[in-house]
Amino acid sequence: MKVAILAGGQGTRLSEETTVKPKPMVEIGGKPILWHIMSIYAAHGYKEFVIALGYKGEQIKDYFLNYHYRVRSLTIQLNTGKVATHSGAGEDWVVHLLDTGADTQTGGRVKRLAEYIGPEPFMLTYGDGVGNVDVPRLASFHRAQGKLATLTAVRPPARFGQMVVADGRVIEFKEKPQLGEGWINGGFFVLEPGIVDYIAGDQTSWEFDSLERLASEGQLAAYQHQAFWQCMDTVRDVHLLERLWSEGNAPWKIWR
Repeated sequence: MKVAILAGGQGTRLSEETTVKPKPMVEIGGKPILWHIMSIYAAHGYKEFVIALGYKGEQIKDYFLNYHYRVRSLTIQLNTGKVATHSGAGEDWVVHLLDTGADTQTGGRVKRLAEYIGPEPFMLTYGDGVGNVDVPRLASFHRAQGKLATLTAVRPPARFGQMVVADGRVIEFKEKPQLGEGWINGGFFVLEPGIVDYIAGDQTSWEFDSLERLASEGQLAAYQHQAFWQCMDTVRDVHLLERLWSEGNAPWKIWR
């Protein structure tokens, strides 16, 4: 199954970073969050990606065009421009970079991805969220449900820290824990090609139009993921993910 990633939005809530780069290129531990997302899938054996580009998509193209050289030592002959590569190794991924329009809405991007992939099921996620999702189990769950679409339902992180207080002192303190109150859409979808019938065109919202209609017609399943998930919507989220990574405590790092 191919993995499609939505990477074309403007990321306005993270404008401190996204005025100069697309949101999926914001770095965690020196690597774009897009690379982290792809590494999650690749760790489970899913290594062919179709990325929907839009806002500042040329930066994502440049990153992957130069990736072979970026991860290796080089010798450059300046008079000829000839480049020889030495030590280092890149990931054995296949990456398709698909221009889906600067102003296309999420549903329109999904439709263009689906039409490019063709008549086969595929995975889909957003370019700004990570989690230790068991992707093969998600795929098996989707097949068992027999629906057109399956999303991964996650527990939202708390907006504020949580404390346990006893006898006037704090026994336990957790900064933005995974509370377990309600469920939200965490991405990590598995989709059948028939979902294109639920997307009118470029200005269709995947969340507010397509998913709502799929749910109303009984064609949307939910794989409940109880463990770690975190989106990257704000600078505070970036700092949280960076801290987890630097401390060696990044739950989404399931690869070696």
